[in-house]
Amino acid sequence: MQNIFIINLNSLYEILDEIKENLSFKIIKIKNDEYFKKNPDLDIKNCLIISNNNHKLLLNNNITNKNLLNFNDLPLSLKKLLELINVKLIKLKFNHQSKIIIKGYELNLNSKFFSKDDLSLKLTERETEIILYLNKTKIKHDVSDLEKNIWGYSSNMETHTVETHIYRLRKKIGNLFKDENFILSHKSGYSIE
Repeated sequence: MQNIFIINLNSLYEILDEIKENLSFKIIKIKNDEYFKKNPDLDIKNCLIISNNNHKLLLNNNITNKNLLNFNDLPLSLKKLLELINVKLIKLKFNHQSKIIIKGYELNLNSKFFSKDDLSLKLTERETEIILYLNKTKIKHDVSDLEKNIWGYSSNMETHTVETHIYRLRKKIGNLFKDENFILSHKSGYSIE
């Protein structure tokens, strides 16, 4: 779920808070941009900041104009406001997903291309899910964990689906990029380290 930070617009926050169950984003009320300085680990690339004026300090905190939605042209209907917010969030999500760096490779979730230098590999949806899941935590994931969390299988099923997919994905990456160590295979499972 994407976050919307509302700075110094109490009425707007109260309106959105009233209908928050129907929103596809989380709203957070803050007083000023000090919040971003106090929370440096916050992933702001995929957040939207709503304000009624330009915050120059915000732009110095790795927040770009893409993250800002200023309200200078008021009044604005709630329908139009939600439309503006949703369009901005879709653009942010698209941009955020267009470039994820994993071990020096660029993974574009929109096009499903996995690239490094001048080489690109088209991935399937499942291959993309495998890479994202293995990269999320730097632990070894066993077959039953991958079956459950990527395929939704129960652990008592007899299948070699995981091993087959990982083998094919490792082979594709190895053949094109000559990288046999992108996905590591251990006795206890698979990992990206």
